[in-house]
Amino acid sequence: MFSVLRQSSGSLSAIKCAHSMSVRHFVAPSYPLFSHIGKAPVKYSSEVQIELLPTPFTDEARYQKTRTLTVKGPLGQHSMPIDPFISLKFKKDLTSDDGGQLLEVAIEDKSIKKQKQMWGTTRALINNSVIGVSEGFSVPLRLVGVGYRAALESNGKLGLKLGYSHPIEMEIPEGITVTIPNPTRIVLFGTNNQQVKQFAAKIRDWRKPEPYNQKGIFVGDETIKKKEGKKK
Repeated sequence: MFSVLRQSSGSLSAIKCAHSMSVRHFVAPSYPLFSHIGKAPVKYSSEVQIELLPTPFTDEARYQKTRTLTVKGPLGQHSMPIDPFISLKFKKDLTSDDGGQLLEVAIEDKSIKKQKQMWGTTRALINNSVIGVSEGFSVPLRLVGVGYRAALESNGKLGLKLGYSHPIEMEIPEGITVTIPNPTRIVLFGTNNQQVKQFAAKIRDWRKPEPYNQKGIFVGDETIKKKEGKKK
């Protein structure tokens, strides 16, 4: 039987961020690609409720002109800021058999670079929130190395043995569930895609995969090309 630790989810917030760098590295695309993403409507089922509120996301100065979008579903709730130049249009999904909806995202001026960039970013964040509150996000990690082990400690922390002189203990962020199917495998689950990937990256940082002995902490289907050691 494997171990599971579930943190209380509470009210999670999707923070405005264009990219999640945590698990895989990629080069940021140019803004025409963002506009292409923005044109695609967000589909969501009847079990998800989306509401646009006129109130600012927070009291911080940079959010004073924003509105707040809330996305509620079976697994929780997300909130995110919507810039004043972003418009949202709700429609029925005529292809859905269960009362699904469509949310179209648009901007005021397609000739302004910032607006085109935020067009795709906003659409992606909304879509991630919909997936998060309805299905959630899962990230597996593999520990490869002699004696490498993971366990859930009695104090609620994630314990790691990675060949150091002392064991490592990590606080598990609120809203993330950690499962240990076996001592060399960790599975993270949560409704916030960015948060789950960031925690996976923090775990990986303790033993980044190295190319000579193929040891380390691998995230998802991550692989690393083997290098030959220097010949004497």
